[in-house]
Order: sequence, then C-alpha cells, then structure tokens
Amino acid sequence: MAEQSKAFLEFCHSNGYEAAAVFLDASPTVEEVPGFRQMIEFLRNQRDRGFIMVAVPGLASLGENLTESARRYFQLSSLGVNVVTLDGGSDAGAELLKQWAVARKNGRLGEKVRAAMRKKAVKGEALGRPPYGYRVGPRRRLQVIPEEGSVVRYIFRLYLKDGLGIRRIARRLNEEELRTRRGLQWSMVTVRDLLRNRAYLGTYSRFGVRVPASHPPLISPVDFQRVQERLDERRPKSAARETSRFLLSGLAYCGYCGNKMIGVTRRQRWQRRTDGEIRTALYRYYQCESRTNRSLCDYHTRRAEALEEEVRGELLNGRAEIPGVIADDKEARAEGQGRQLRDKMRRLDRRLEQYLDAAASGRIDEERLLSLGLEVANEQLAAEEALAEQQRQAQRQATEAERRQHRREALARCREQWDRLMFPERYDLLRELVERVVVRDDCIEVCSRP
Repeated sequence: MAEQSKAFLEFCHSNGYEAAAVFLDASPTVEEVPGFRQMIEFLRNQRDRGFIMVAVPGLASLGENLTESARRYFQLSSLGVNVVTLDGGSDAGAELLKQWAVARKNGRLGEKVRAAMRKKAVKGEALGRPPYGYRVGPRRRLQVIPEEGSVVRYIFRLYLKDGLGIRRIARRLNEEELRTRRGLQWSMVTVRDLLRNRAYLGTYSRFGVRVPASHPPLISPVDFQRVQERLDERRPKSAARETSRFLLSGLAYCGYCGNKMIGVTRRQRWQRRTDGEIRTALYRYYQCESRTNRSLCDYHTRRAEALEEEVRGELLNGRAEIPGVIADDKEARAEGQGRQLRDKMRRLDRRLEQYLDAAASGRIDEERLLSLGLEVANEQLAAEEALAEQQRQAQRQATEAERRQHRREALARCREQWDRLMFPERYDLLRELVERVVVRDDCIEVCSRP
C-alpha cells in the first residue's frame, strides 16, 4: 500500500494533477467491493467540477479476471472519467483491449502470466510480499531492513543459543514490545514460520524455482541447519494425530484478555503404585489462546463438557437474549427477484465479452467498442443498484414477530432434541443462537446473535 500511495502521488505531481480522493478494496475477489461503490458515488457527485481522472495500479486491481476488470472500466467510463494505469501510465481501455486480444489468441492467459513470473523468479526478482526482515529494492532484489533484520537474528539466537522454545520466544518478543510487520503480537505460528524460512539464507524460492545467493543472508547455513534439526527433533512423531472437535470453537472468548478460547485435548498415561496397572485418560478443555500461543494472560481453562452444558443452560433458562433473524413471508419473492437480477448481470457480462471479442478481431473499431461498452455499463450499474436496494428492503422486511418465532424454534430444538443431535447439528444450532461466549473462571456471559 505504501508503494501504491507513493506511485499515485508521484503520478499526480509529475502530471500536474491534484489528488482528490483515494478508495481501497482489500481484495478484488469478493463480491462486495465497498471501495469501488464509494468511488462510483463520489464520481457522480463530482460531475460539475470539471476534468476528473481515475488512476488504478493496474487492470488486475479492478477485478479478479479480465471480464470483471472490463465491466468496472466501462462503469467508470460511463461516468465521464478517464481511467489510466499507474504501472504502464497508459489508458486503461487500450491496455484492456491489448490483454483481451492476447487472452483470446492463446486462451491461456493465466498460464502465460505464471510463465512470466517464473522467468522473473529465475532472475531472483522478488514477487509478492517480501519476508520479514527484507524490503524490495532496486532491480526487484531483496534488501535487508536493519531493524527487522536484527529481530530475525535475535529470534534465531534465542532458539539456537539460549535454548528457548517457540512459545517462550513469542512471549519474550511480546514482553519486549517488539511487533510483527503488521504491528501485531508474535505467536507460535509466526515464530515457527520465520525459523523455517529459507529466505534468511539468501536463497529466493518461488514457483518451484530456487535461486541461491540472490540477496544478503541474515543467518549462516550452519546455524540454519541446526535450527531445522532441532525443530524436527521436537516435532511430535505420533503415527496418526486425532483431531477433536469442540462445540464452542470460534464462539468462546477469554473474559480477561479478550482473546479466543481454543479447544485442547490431552491424553495422560500413568502407572498405579498399588498394583502397577497402566491407566490412561483423555481430557478436553478450553484454554485462553494468548496463554497457549503467546505465553500471555493467565492459565484460564474450563472443562469442555461442563462449559458447553453451562452455555446450553444459559440459553434454556432465558439468561441469554437471542434475537435471531428470519426473512419475512416475502422472502421467496425477494429471492426470485435477486436471481433475476443476477442472471441479467451475467447476460450483460456475456454481451460485454462478445463486444471485446469483436474489437480484438477487428470487426468493430475502438470507438464502437466504447459506445457499446458504455451502454452495457449503464445497464450493469442499474442492475447492481437494484439488487443492492432489493437486499436492503429484504432486511428491513424481517419483523420482530418472526424473529421471535425463529428463536423459539431454535431453543425448542436445543431443549428437546439436543441428545439426539449429532455434533454438526449441535455446532450449527449454537451458531444460530450465540454470537460469542465470554468465559471467566467462575462465570460466563452468553451474548446474543444480532
């Protein structure tokens, strides 16, 4: 994000533009793109303010595939703005048509992109997010970040020289207020993954390609190998590890630190002194994740069966208010309208693809493509807005009486059918009724599902 922001501001400065607003969508692969919707509304309110240009990092930032990128490009163009890409500094429409022609020619655009990335990887050029301790420097090579590099060496020294385990290392880092690159606390997982990362040997690995000595190392090969051997020695060597499922996974939270309570299974084995008989027992309980992964918080645990039954008792005794949500009697009609709108949007996408195919093959010129694309874009925007409004109306139509009915039905199942329900049914039922369970040593608080 920092690199994109810098490129955007440099683009504005070099071309004499004034930065008006920035809109962000964390991922273009999800259906909901609030940042893009906000930009559409912003542009509609700026129509009387003169020339406006939209700059995007690249076509890929507009959608997860070329069809989606094309749809959003024409939607923006329908509002009277020019769309340019920062990576090439060119008109996004020309770049779109160029990429569409390539994809149409070989039909395997994704494989071609991966092949190009493998070629970059062979040269040692960094792709994607650099590992902790490095940044992407000139010629796309990894460079050491001195502060982070010191933390990497510190972690390896704590494990190899001082003999600390990964849990104690995470605790030490958190106690010393060192943070990950994202500003989060260290956990067992982040420490373990760092200790396993061969990038600290100066070796770049990506797409099945391994390039030794591609960047400055942080750890010597001897120390790295000793760390891997010790990690392998401490790995459990049980033949088949049994996974135990817990009803409150993702629902239970520690009432002291606010972190999740995770399910833990322990099998103990001992020998009786009186007769030498070997006994075994299986213990299942919930424990604060901060204690487990970061050695923070205190040792707060609750027996699994007892906690789960206590939560059920809170529900049945009415001490937890469960509002529940159910659609109204118009739900079927609303779903039908939603399906019709989605079908229309898919048909519009196919029309747009046909127009792009025609332009790529030379059957229509770029001016005609723009005219047809803008026509489709206007219909698409209208369909998307109608679908959004239909969804808002469907939410407003849910009545309090029906929410109460849904709650009564779920509680009746919890009371009358609990013993006959299998684990998946109990698991889903609790998630219908419960948003979260705050767990303390002597009490719990069951919070309602909004």
